[in-house]
Amino acid sequence: MHFKKRESKPISDEECEICRALNEATKNEPRPWDKTSITVVGIFGAFVAGTAALTVSFIAPAFRKVILPYVPATTLQVQNVMKALTGRQGSVLDIGSGDGRVVIEAARHGFHGYGVELNYWLVLFSRYQAWRQGMGHSATFFRKDLWKTDMSKYNNIVIFGVDTLMGGLEKKFEKEITLDTRVLVSRFPLPNWQPVNQVGHGLDAVWTYMRPDHPDYEQSKISKDVVKGNYKKESRSNDNFGFTGNQKQV
Repeated sequence: MHFKKRESKPISDEECEICRALNEATKNEPRPWDKTSITVVGIFGAFVAGTAALTVSFIAPAFRKVILPYVPATTLQVQNVMKALTGRQGSVLDIGSGDGRVVIEAARHGFHGYGVELNYWLVLFSRYQAWRQGMGHSATFFRKDLWKTDMSKYNNIVIFGVDTLMGGLEKKFEKEITLDTRVLVSRFPLPNWQPVNQVGHGLDAVWTYMRPDHPDYEQSKISKDVVKGNYKKESRSNDNFGFTGNQKQV
């Protein structure tokens, strides 16, 4: 079988102009993934990854059985803690120390302050704040689970807790703290122990507790029904309640 060879037609000047125009247009057209695009995507990816890593450490506690969220203490709450510590000395342990403000203020008042916090970033921030405010020598922060912390080593313990936490903490205090230890509680009272002193009122109230087997407990205690009743009333109305307990140093 024989095939007839097809003769190619010469390209006209007009067709050559079209080819040249197409070539020029293709050269100027940006590539889908040029260096600038890759750089922008890389920076954005690094930002997202960094943000996620930082955020996870803050939201992770929400997946634990008992939650102690990071809610900074108000200025008045910190002041009331210091008032409740009047006449006391030694060490102060803040359970769930957050940004370290209670520990640093206790150090400023002559105590050696210790903060236990599970969030690594808050521990680093607290250490930085203590150094920045000149309290690094007397304010110490640990990244540690509060349930694995030995409470018997401390003279004063501060807790800004949540309702679901207080029952377990009360049992831990009963096993570990000494007769001379005082526990200062704000926001939610202990469920069974009765406080022996109260400073402030409403959400800024700070209650002081001692072991129920302390010789002075019975004569010093404030009725827990009064404390809980006022607290519940304050929670419902979102207004501060007025309650004056035994304002004495214990």
